[in-house]
Order: sequence, then C-alpha cells, then structure tokens
Amino acid sequence: MAQRRLSLGLFMPNCSNMPSISTHDVAQDQWTYASNEAIALAAEQYDFEYLFPVSRWRGFGGETNFLGTSLETTTWASALLRATSRINIFSTVHVPLFHPFVIAKMGATLAHISGNRWGLNVVSGWSEREFGMMGIELEDHARRYDRTAAFIEILQGLWSEAGQPFDYTSDWYHVKGGQASPIPDVPPQIANAGASEDAKAMTARLCDWAFISTPSIPDVATIINDINTRAEAHHREVRTAIFPFVLWGDSRDQAEDQLHAIIEKKDEVATANWLHDLTAGSGSFDAFTSDMLAASGGGVHVHGTAEDVAEQLREANRLGVDLAMLTFPHYLEDLHRFAREVQPLLLQ
Repeated sequence: MAQRRLSLGLFMPNCSNMPSISTHDVAQDQWTYASNEAIALAAEQYDFEYLFPVSRWRGFGGETNFLGTSLETTTWASALLRATSRINIFSTVHVPLFHPFVIAKMGATLAHISGNRWGLNVVSGWSEREFGMMGIELEDHARRYDRTAAFIEILQGLWSEAGQPFDYTSDWYHVKGGQASPIPDVPPQIANAGASEDAKAMTARLCDWAFISTPSIPDVATIINDINTRAEAHHREVRTAIFPFVLWGDSRDQAEDQLHAIIEKKDEVATANWLHDLTAGSGSFDAFTSDMLAASGGGVHVHGTAEDVAEQLREANRLGVDLAMLTFPHYLEDLHRFAREVQPLLLQ
C-alpha cells in the first residue's frame, strides 16, 4: 500500500485535567466550550484536518478526578461544526448508551449542518466505574464488539438510500422496515479505538479509521500491518490514527525534565483507577506502564527538540500512520508554538 500524506489533528481537551493524570502545571478550565472553540479555530487556521473528543461520564477519583468534568460530544460537535468551516469533527459515542437509530439521526443532522464534516468514533465500552453508576452491566469483551458491529451495520443501513427499508435482527437490536431521512450525501466516517483482536477484526470489516495507541512509535507497524491484512481480506482500506503526547524544548534534556516533572506529580489514585479500568476492560493498553499513562493518558510519547518531534511524526507516517491527533499540556499555547516550530519541519 502506498504511503499517504500525514494529516494532523487534535485529540481535544473537552474533559478536565487532560491530557496528564498529574497535578503538575494543570491548564485550568481548558475543558470549557470557549476554550475548545478557540483551539478548534486555531487548528483550522493551521490547516489541521481533524478534531476528536473524549467521551466520559464519570471521573477517575484522586486529587485530579481525571476527566471528571466533560462536555458531551454530539452537542459539542454541533457547536464546533458551526463555528468552523473546513475541519472534520468527530463525536465519540459509547454503544451501550445509545440506540443506533438515535445516533443515525444525530449524525445525519450533523452532516447536514456541516457540509459532511462530521464523523463518529464508536466505543464498545470498558469502564465498569461509569456503566455501573448507570446500572448497566458490561458484557464480555468479544460480545461487546459483536454489539458494536451490529450497531455500525444498522448505521450503515440508515445512511444508505439503496439499503432502505431494511430488516435487521441481532441479540441487541431488532429492526423492521428500517428507514431514516435525511440521508447524508456522503456516509460519515466511522472510527474505532482499540488494538485487541476483537477490535482489529471489527475495525477491519466495518470502520474507516483505526484509532490505536502503542508504547512507542515503532510499535505501530505490527498493528497497522495486521489491520491492513485483515481489511484487504474484506476488500477494504482502513486508515490509522494515533494520539501522540507532544513535548519539546530547546534541548532533549529540557523535554525530558518536563516529562519527569509531570510524572513526579502524578495522581496515584486516579492513575491506578485509570490503569485498572483500562486493563480490565479495554484490552488495548496492556503494555503501558503506570508512569506512561499518567504522563499522557494513553498517548504515545513524542518528545525532544522540535526536530526530534518532526522526525518521530515522519517515522510514524512511514510506518503507515495516516493521522496524528496531537495532545499538549497547554493546548492553545502549544498549538501556536507547534505551528511555528514543528509544522514547518513537517511541511519540508
């Protein structure tokens, strides 16, 4: 498969204390809509192409209560799509909480008002902390992905004029004469986050984007090759996105010092809860250490000088990554600095 140009995006701070599970130099009120809109407009100004949000319903305790305050992502996307004019904006939806007909209607509406700039990140659900609060029991891992597959297949039917009306039967949904209007001019892109066997199999068959996290940039190659092989078996192509946690300074030592300062003040309680829920429920972060998760919330670390950061992102692209959705300690300030100091090196 030919190497594609690397697109840039942001994994947005629509939740509190993002991206680090730490009390070091926290950017206060970065989660607010006003902050998110300013970040989105700056990203569009710098020709970033994608914005993804986090979907959370409860925080992870500790001093930070990591991600405890958050903006719901379909209403968030609706406002940002009207504020912007070119950038693609995704919503993140937990499958057990919504009926696919509801998301199909929401998605068609968002596609309509934005000129087809909306996409959907589907999450099968992994945090018993959240779903237990709602009285929802999570099924075993494979069954969750079976349900997500059914959810997506119904969306695809409702977003295709040729496929309507249609019947659909599964253990979770029963559709009789299913139809919806309006139908998006272009079917919204669908992403899935996960590197487990169940996630890769479902993504290869049904999704447009694989949203993955690995402990290092070189580790992406194995996962991407696996997903590509699986997708080819279905005569499909799947694009791959990562969410690097980006730190850079005038020297590598300066960037390392900043990383160590974040880790030294990690929220032990919230980190332990985050790590427990991830390893128990997602199957996608088993290789991450507590310190790595505390620093980045699960994103691969990309740090050093500006030249180091540019080279690591170029290497990710050479290994098959199509989209780098960046995270920063101070999003707006660091985005402006990235556009001045790193982006020109990528454009070369």
